[in-house]
Amino acid sequence: MTFSKYIIHHLDLSTDLKPLQDVSEPAHYCVFWYRSIPLGEAYIFFNERISARTFWEECIKAISPALLKYASHNGARVAISEMRPELASIQHVCDVVLRSMHPYENKQCDVSVVICTRNRAGYLKICLEYLQNQYCAPREIIVVDNGSATEDTRLVAESFHVRYIREDIPGLDVARNTGAKSACGHIVAYTDDDTRPDRYWVYRISETFRDPAIAAMTGLVIAASLDTEAEVIFEKFWPFNRGYLQKTYDEVYFRSSLNSGPPVWEIGAGANMAFRKNTFDEIGYFDERLDVGAAGCSGDSELWYRTLACGLVIRYNPLAVVYHSHRDSIHGLRRQLYSYMRGFTVAILIQYQRFGHRGNLQRLLSVMLYYLRLMKWGFPHYRFQYQTLFSEVRGFLAGFIYYLRHRNTNPKIYSNDAL
Repeated sequence: MTFSKYIIHHLDLSTDLKPLQDVSEPAHYCVFWYRSIPLGEAYIFFNERISARTFWEECIKAISPALLKYASHNGARVAISEMRPELASIQHVCDVVLRSMHPYENKQCDVSVVICTRNRAGYLKICLEYLQNQYCAPREIIVVDNGSATEDTRLVAESFHVRYIREDIPGLDVARNTGAKSACGHIVAYTDDDTRPDRYWVYRISETFRDPAIAAMTGLVIAASLDTEAEVIFEKFWPFNRGYLQKTYDEVYFRSSLNSGPPVWEIGAGANMAFRKNTFDEIGYFDERLDVGAAGCSGDSELWYRTLACGLVIRYNPLAVVYHSHRDSIHGLRRQLYSYMRGFTVAILIQYQRFGHRGNLQRLLSVMLYYLRLMKWGFPHYRFQYQTLFSEVRGFLAGFIYYLRHRNTNPKIYSNDAL
């Protein structure tokens, strides 16, 4: 596979939208919305000018699964299968199915937003600008500065009049725990400093927790840019995007995959997640042996595993959207994927240590065999996605060493662990 830069289009089907027929660039990534609701996506390649009908057919293919899901939930009786490849027909179906799903209140939401950051004041400023423009204002925004070398992070936080907390103990999960313990809201929502939260993000998080059964949630993460080879590799092979259909992860899901190791990383991304604050009291906080500053990654997925193992429910809600800036260089991507695989391995071993579920060991074996196949498939040139292969393998192996050195370290998942 070769690299193509993608032009990103966010297309609102409720407007007087013209079909995309431009051939000045060959590769296009289209995200289809209906007002505040993301419905689907399509990668469209222009080898030559396409007809309007072809474009609308691609649109219908992309949005039909979400429309069918929403229609089954709200009882809308409409012949989605008879939707014609023209804007008026698509708009009619969308309006019938989705008219009751748009936000109807914009009062303050009881949500504490936590952003953990270190030495990235420029990214933080952009993230806070988007959070200042939320349809439903959060109860508070907390910036946890995890040991920045300069005062820039504090100055940015103060300029937006948000809560600023300095946490000098290194580690993303240390910072996440500091934010959770400091939060005043009943819901604690996390996003990364390199995201741009959608205008309705806080509202959709609050809306998700109206269901009392939900203990935690994740949301849709859309690439902010696909200009470089590294960004495209990440989006195609390591995506944070979990699709446009709502999903519920519960004990049935967990038990059904226990023998092979539940793939909890598929639940979502730490860049867009939230928890009831009392969930931490019940199952503990993030394991501080994981993520940046420690093992490298997977503090979020380990906590999701623990949530499900304790019989609680997680919801994936694609209506809660953030845009994420991926690593834009191959060097940066290699470093990131090394950390991902090291953290992944450590998290799997911690899950086995904590619960004794042998499926976790089966999962590690499956990953090992998967990488052996990739080495064979990529030989001898190791281009495009294979450029990061050996960084991933080194991270996978380094995880075993890290775990052996830290398996008896206090994970500090409970508030009194440090006492």
